[in-house]
Amino acid sequence: MSQTPEKITPAALEPVSGAATPSGSEPNPNSKSAAKKEAKRLEKEAKLAAKVAKVAAATPAGEKKAKEKAAKEEEAPFVNTTPKGQKKDVSGPMAAGYNPIAVEAAWYDWWHEQGFFKPELDPNGGIRPEGLFVISAPPPNVTGSLHIGHALTTAIQDSLVRWYRMLGKTTLFVPGFDHAGISTQSVVEKRLFKTSGRTRHDLGREKFLETVMDWKNEYQERITNQLYRLGGSYDWSRVAFTMNPQLSKAVIENFCRLHEEGIIYRANRLVNWCVRLNTTLSNLEVDQKQLEKRTFLSVPGYDPKEKFEFGVITSFAYPIENSDEKIIVATTRPETMLGDTAIAVHPNDERYKHLHGKFAVHPFVDRRIPIVTDDIIVDMAFGTGAVKITPAHDPNDYEVGVRHKLDFINILNDDGTFNANAGPQFQGVKRFHARVEVVKKLKELDLYIETKDNPMQIPICSKSGDIIEPVLKPQWWVDCKPLAEEAIKRTKAGELHIAPKQSEADWYRWLENIQDWCISRQLWWGHRSPAYFVRIEGQEQDSTDGKWWVVGRNLEEATERAKKLAAGSKFSLEQDEDVLDTWFSSGLWPFSILGWPDKASSINLIAKHTMFTLLKFYPTSMLETGWDILFFWVARMVMLGLRLTGKMPFNEVLCHAMIRDAHGRKMSKSLGNVIDPIDVIQGLSLENLHEKLYEGNLETVEIEKAKLGQKKDFPKGIPQCGTDALRFALCAYSGGGRDINLEILRVEGYRKFCNKIFNATKFAMLKLDESFKPEPTPKPTGNESLVERWILHKLNIAAAEVNKQLAERNFMAATNAAYNFWLYELCDVYIEAMKPMTDPSAPEKTRISSQQTLYTCLDHGLRLLHPFMPFVTEELWQRLPRRPNDSTPSIMVSRYPVHEKEFIFDEADKQFDLLFSAIRTGRSLAASYNLQSDIQIYLHTQDQAEASLFESQKDVITTLTKGCKFVEVVNDISKIPPGCGSTVLTSSISVHILVRGLIDLDVEIAKCEKKLQLAQLNLDKVKKVESQPDYEETVPANVRVINEDRRKTLEAEVATLEASKEMFAKLK
Repeated sequence: MSQTPEKITPAALEPVSGAATPSGSEPNPNSKSAAKKEAKRLEKEAKLAAKVAKVAAATPAGEKKAKEKAAKEEEAPFVNTTPKGQKKDVSGPMAAGYNPIAVEAAWYDWWHEQGFFKPELDPNGGIRPEGLFVISAPPPNVTGSLHIGHALTTAIQDSLVRWYRMLGKTTLFVPGFDHAGISTQSVVEKRLFKTSGRTRHDLGREKFLETVMDWKNEYQERITNQLYRLGGSYDWSRVAFTMNPQLSKAVIENFCRLHEEGIIYRANRLVNWCVRLNTTLSNLEVDQKQLEKRTFLSVPGYDPKEKFEFGVITSFAYPIENSDEKIIVATTRPETMLGDTAIAVHPNDERYKHLHGKFAVHPFVDRRIPIVTDDIIVDMAFGTGAVKITPAHDPNDYEVGVRHKLDFINILNDDGTFNANAGPQFQGVKRFHARVEVVKKLKELDLYIETKDNPMQIPICSKSGDIIEPVLKPQWWVDCKPLAEEAIKRTKAGELHIAPKQSEADWYRWLENIQDWCISRQLWWGHRSPAYFVRIEGQEQDSTDGKWWVVGRNLEEATERAKKLAAGSKFSLEQDEDVLDTWFSSGLWPFSILGWPDKASSINLIAKHTMFTLLKFYPTSMLETGWDILFFWVARMVMLGLRLTGKMPFNEVLCHAMIRDAHGRKMSKSLGNVIDPIDVIQGLSLENLHEKLYEGNLETVEIEKAKLGQKKDFPKGIPQCGTDALRFALCAYSGGGRDINLEILRVEGYRKFCNKIFNATKFAMLKLDESFKPEPTPKPTGNESLVERWILHKLNIAAAEVNKQLAERNFMAATNAAYNFWLYELCDVYIEAMKPMTDPSAPEKTRISSQQTLYTCLDHGLRLLHPFMPFVTEELWQRLPRRPNDSTPSIMVSRYPVHEKEFIFDEADKQFDLLFSAIRTGRSLAASYNLQSDIQIYLHTQDQAEASLFESQKDVITTLTKGCKFVEVVNDISKIPPGCGSTVLTSSISVHILVRGLIDLDVEIAKCEKKLQLAQLNLDKVKKVESQPDYEETVPANVRVINEDRRKTLEAEVATLEASKEMFAKLK
């Protein structure tokens, strides 16, 4: 098994001395806040300069020179001088240290300008023979800026896209934006009222939509800039928006086609009504809050200090008509009794048989309430066995109402107040005030029985936090059963692979229990329903009845259908005021962005100006997203894709983890733990973090709470980490789990890794002098030394491992393989070991070979990292010379390293691993004696092959052992001078370091005795196992070999310790 130096965490990587640490970020001239920040920084620097000048006069000359020298080493703040879209000039000297802002500047614009993000086709304009990889990026909402979860999405997806591009595939990465109906309208309405005191109704629909579009344009530009900074290699010529003309056309086609096929229908059914947002929601947009007992909660839209009672069940009595008898019912929502239209009892319940067919009297409204029998909803053993029925405000009661043809009485206005159906004394009262009043009135009428704790769930709007009300409304619905059945069948047939497995199980469970989908939303921002009510002159019509509605792809089509419905009568068309659920449009995303429903949709590609059918890119290869929207979005894309195109929209779904803060908490603006990826890239002070809280719609109390959270988590602000470190960290976190607890310090640790790569390349470039010319191919020449063959073998292993893990979507393992190669094998071993080989005094053949190997490792090593770290790898790769006839313009279009048979050096790997084990043992032994210089090492072995190996690699041992001045290989133990500290490496190899005169002999003798006791104890255990009567027959051969080797090593260790003890005793 190969051995490498002990691993350390990224955070332990110390920056190289002299590395620049920029205090600010690259200024954005278009940003007022950036200009203000820059002004403050310049003012601060001016004050500091004045202070330095004042102190300088009183500074002694020697000290002054030292300070001047230190000041020279600090670089000035970076200013990007590369014209937009042009290639950065890297011909000058490398900077003193890694500065992510400087490194990342200019490259993205150049990549974009060069067309590297566009799909590369074969000479005939088709898909390249290596294959196709297409991702439609999940469109971020235009409600605000991106958070760290979006950065995770970009890091994972772009790593795959860049990897596949470098493997030679035709790749397409399509960006876009979602209009996010509810969220966007809500945030704009809040901002409108906060800034002007006006509502959308004050503006009117047209003007309000213009206001929202202005918001959309502003935030789409902001998000686009964030995606640029994150390095996503999107084909920006295809950028999509869910409400642009082409995608809007797709939404209309989707609605009309599904309506024509009977999948979309209109029905007056219970919906999830959010009073706060004044719209319906799908079941997926409703969270369930679990309460275990009586709990008082504040409700949006009420005084924050006012709290209402939940988690209880209230019992009260209804008087029986023409009788002194009462029947007791119970409810968790007392206010809904104002909409009761029946009381259900079990037909077999003897207690109530005399009441079958009779009526109760409502105490507050003029309404007789029938007592009905129902063996479905009533459990005789639960409570009193009598159940109040409110068909218009409860899903279970709705079914009872349908079965018994009860009245459906809606008591709720859209604004959460009660209407006339609730009776005069409750009309206009807000729903939770009515709850309190109903209980109070019941008590006054002596109808109240009791209130007691009741574990329950309450439905909460995931957008506003309001408590959802079930309300009857005529809406458009999608019959999901046939769509889900097809999705299940095709998934089980192997057309769709879902990872991780847990998400696959969730997928089937949800599809198998799917409910119809309400797609109407009472909003203005979104795709207006292409449905029209046909008002026919002289006829009584119910607008809730779907038979009086027509749909049309345009007004002309709707009018033609209306003519047939009106059958010659005069009519008018009234378009539905509602818009469609956002997910109804984003469910079309993978194919609408590629031109559906236009079969001949095409685009003029820059490469050869070839007309290329967009549908050739469909189905896409993968959908990568968070597991939390597997049903919101992924399932709907699959159902609609199969129905409308006949094809699975992608063949793979990869669900990444949800990012939480370092404490495992969900990211929340009110907690102050939401992280803008740009703040991690360029760094941000605590003060500026506080300032950003005022940009949103948080209340003052929430802002103060968020400030405390920021101060606790980021007491010194967020350090500048750079894009490459952020992307690498997010991929390194992604190992298949459902949650990531993000530590910013870990991201900062990977910034130090970037610094290591930068400085290692900078040093290596010094070894590749002006006369160096790379060989035409990286194929080994046969002149390679042992350490060269070893590092090429390790490079080969790393390439194979990264490719394997990326293919398996294990980004944690992929980044770990690349990280280990760079840090523990290339930097820690080869670059150190090759130093004497590149010395001017070294033989020319040796020097050239080591240079070629170094070049190959840098070239391939940077390519290996590029998918995860695009900027620093491009910056450094551009500084490397090119091989003859290699005109590759950018690392992102170079070939990705793969396993090469020419780089297989198994024997060299074994030999160097043994050599390095000896080196590590010598280091450890020297450290145990606190030796840092003049180290003299003796390697003892009686094996001729081992002796020859060590003898030939004495220079490498000396180089890789800091402070070592002397190495000798001996085959006779008597040749080792007295006064050496010793340790055993294997049964045939021991390592000795001269420590005479540097140690306390009594202490060393005591150490030897302690180690000897332990070694003897372990040796006795092995011998005991081997001495068992049936050992040869019962113990497997491979285990016997291991035991034999361990016994020999322990015997050698015992002998060495006894000799050391005797030797130290003689020196006394």
